[in-house]
Amino acid sequence: MKNLRTAILCAVLALGTLGVNAQNDVPVNQPNYNKPRLFNNLPDRMVIGTDRMESLLSLSVGDPVSFTLTGSAAGQFNGEVISASTKYSNSIQTVVIRSTNFSGATLTISRVHNEEGNVSYTGRLLSIQHGDLLELKLQGAEYVLAKKGFYDLVNE
Repeated sequence: MKNLRTAILCAVLALGTLGVNAQNDVPVNQPNYNKPRLFNNLPDRMVIGTDRMESLLSLSVGDPVSFTLTGSAAGQFNGEVISASTKYSNSIQTVVIRSTNFSGATLTISRVHNEEGNVSYTGRLLSIQHGDLLELKLQGAEYVLAKKGFYDLVNE
């Protein structure tokens, strides 16, 4: 009788643990590769001078911004500075500009002074509602805004 009771208790415990789910599966978002493209009318590569980036980094919150990315009217960038910050004794300076003519896009540019005294720039022009973005890169001796796919940069 004792063996039967032990066997039944083990069977009930084993079946009970099958129904208990201690961890939930995390839902994974599938990338939407059909998002509309925001920068179709711009070239794949646009040179941005360091003087242009320095002038943007000197702006304050609320300042209007207007400059051309390319020589055409399609490359006109208009916006407003929504954030400007400096960290670590001015070794990192960042400005964030919300675009008024590229729907939902923000331009972020940062200047970094490293310990050796060298200066580098990073930045992106992107909108999470669109499938493309522009990334600031150093190519050779010049900085360029280069087109990339949104999901080349962001994993959901």
